[in-house]
Parts: sequence; C-alpha cells; structure tokens
Amino acid sequence: MERLNDSTEKRRHPRFLKDLPLEYRVMDIPYSHGGLVVNVSEAGLLIECVKDIPIGSNLNITVLFPVGYELANFEVLAEAVWRDIRWDNDNRKKYQYGLEFVSIKERDRLKLEQLLYGQVNLDEPCAIFETRASLGQ
Repeated sequence: MERLNDSTEKRRHPRFLKDLPLEYRVMDIPYSHGGLVVNVSEAGLLIECVKDIPIGSNLNITVLFPVGYELANFEVLAEAVWRDIRWDNDNRKKYQYGLEFVSIKERDRLKLEQLLYGQVNLDEPCAIFETRASLGQ
C-alpha cells in the first residue's frame, strides 16, 4: 500500500528548536532530574532525558533560558503524552517525551512568550493559573 504524501502541518502551534536545560520532578516524587528541551511551543515541550517516565504522568518543569547576559526561567505543570526511545552513540538509552502543558501561571506564560517571540513586559499583573482551555485546547 502506498503512503500519501501529506505535508500539511497538523500542529496547532509552531515549534521552536531550542537546546535548553530543564529540571523536572514527577508529581508525588520528592527528587528532581535534569534533561534538555529539544523544542518548545505555546502548548508544550519536546524533551530528552535518561529516565523513563510513565505516559500520563504529571511533571513540574523548570526551563532555564538566557535573557541578555542573565538567566531566566519559567515553570509549568505538564503531562507526558507520548514517548520515543533513542540510543546515543555510546549505545545508551535516551527518552524523548512530548509534554503538554496542563497549567502555567500568567507570569510564566509571559516568560514563555519571551523565549518564543522576544521581549515581553514581565511587570504586568499575574493571574493565578492558565489552564488547557485557556491555552486554546
């Protein structure tokens, strides 16, 4: 059977390739792990790490990124929605996860926009939480 060549973009938000450090903690587990952001959008992240995370797990994520000569960060609650297993050059297992944002505080959403699109005024008043519904999902 021949595959159809459909190059139509199915994603709701553009992805921006990034190579940024992150720290994540699976909910209800007291310790954190490190990883890398592969790409980011307004609705989620593609990350790479060495730990196996069950699909459906909620994670507290902190992403670090440069702003000028300083370091900034944003924090989100995300859900692992898919996983891909990869092998590096030394034959070590790595995991890539598609993470969907579950909630993000307004101040952190503004920082995310700063990362994606450039300068944003971070002095605006903060809302308590931005949910999936208000992220356009």
